[in-house]
Amino acid sequence: MIEVNRHILANGLHLIHSEDVSTQMVAVNVLYNVGAKDEDENHTGFAHLFEHLMFGGSVNIPDYDGPVQLAGGENNAWTNNDITNYYLALPKQNVETGFWLESDRMLSLDFNQKSLDVQRQVVTEEFKQRNLNQPYGDVSHLMRPLAYKVHPYQWPTIGKELSHITNATLEEVKDFFFHFYAPNNAILAVTGNISFNETIRLTEKWFGPIPERKIRVRNLPQEPKQITERRLEVERAVPLDSLYMAFHMSERMHPDYYAFDILSDLLSNGSSSRFIQHLVKDRRIFTSVDAYISGSVEAGLFQVAGKPAPDVTLEQAEAAIWEELEALKSSSVEEQELEKVKNKFESEQIFNNINYLNVATNLAYFELISKAENLNNEVDNYRTVTANKLKEVACTTFVHENCSTLYYRAEKKS
Repeated sequence: MIEVNRHILANGLHLIHSEDVSTQMVAVNVLYNVGAKDEDENHTGFAHLFEHLMFGGSVNIPDYDGPVQLAGGENNAWTNNDITNYYLALPKQNVETGFWLESDRMLSLDFNQKSLDVQRQVVTEEFKQRNLNQPYGDVSHLMRPLAYKVHPYQWPTIGKELSHITNATLEEVKDFFFHFYAPNNAILAVTGNISFNETIRLTEKWFGPIPERKIRVRNLPQEPKQITERRLEVERAVPLDSLYMAFHMSERMHPDYYAFDILSDLLSNGSSSRFIQHLVKDRRIFTSVDAYISGSVEAGLFQVAGKPAPDVTLEQAEAAIWEELEALKSSSVEEQELEKVKNKFESEQIFNNINYLNVATNLAYFELISKAENLNNEVDNYRTVTANKLKEVACTTFVHENCSTLYYRAEKKS
């Protein structure tokens, strides 16, 4: 059981704390409630661009990484469609350095054209390397708009197209920052070897003076129910054909979320999972195949991806996937198989939350979607999923009219 303490500052910043005296380190995690879904459809990639800009110097501190290294710490960040997350890990005696650094860049970045040009180039190169010049790199740019027609999940975090990043102006960047990067749109999670009283003192000292800001009202369009099957076929210079399928599923806080997660594990987590056992080992239809969920805050996707064996067509591979999905709909999962998946999740959950840094990240996320204390209920949430619930969810989800399918063909050599 993780003990959680909470303090809310006058400017709206949520402080979440959990003490762990078994380590000599402290984690300082700042989660901003802004992701790619908050972007304008003609100015995408901004949330990810900001992940980079936040390391380019703040209003009073020109170099972020230098003080972290001098304090014996490490730092990193990541962005997805829902959130942007920054974290620091420091020896407990140097923890104030983390509060100083994070508060200054929350106050304001050092907005200048040189920093924007540098970080824009970094993101541009990342876009080219990961999405344009890498085999299968454009899959998310194909699958997302196939599955989503109105919701901003229809573009990946990196952005819809390269020009949205290369054309970003300093004024647009400033506008995005001051509408989203604010204490009243952030959660600060502090874990490790630091008391709650000391955490409050440092938080009030460094973050308290930052004024709250007018956060842009989130009014996202709701994705209508998909009622017809969608299909797309492309040819690319890749070594092997590949199959991608996506089914609409629940949002993160829906009770069925846990059933979807268990179904994905039943199908492809581990060597004894159904896809691996039946389609890779026994029938040799795929060389690799995976099932996974997006885990997004709002209604997400249950996805299947696989590379057929050289003598297997994409049509045959897809048919084999449907056979496995139909089996989930026609007969209940046996208790032993279900228990095995639940046990694996429980061990992963316990192991994951041993690390003070993981606890900080997880507490911040749960404070965003519900409340931090609910992290303690996750194992029970999985434990309560029944075989009947899995069958019910499979029957309503794994239907052709809820499926978007991409045939990603290797170009035929002339």
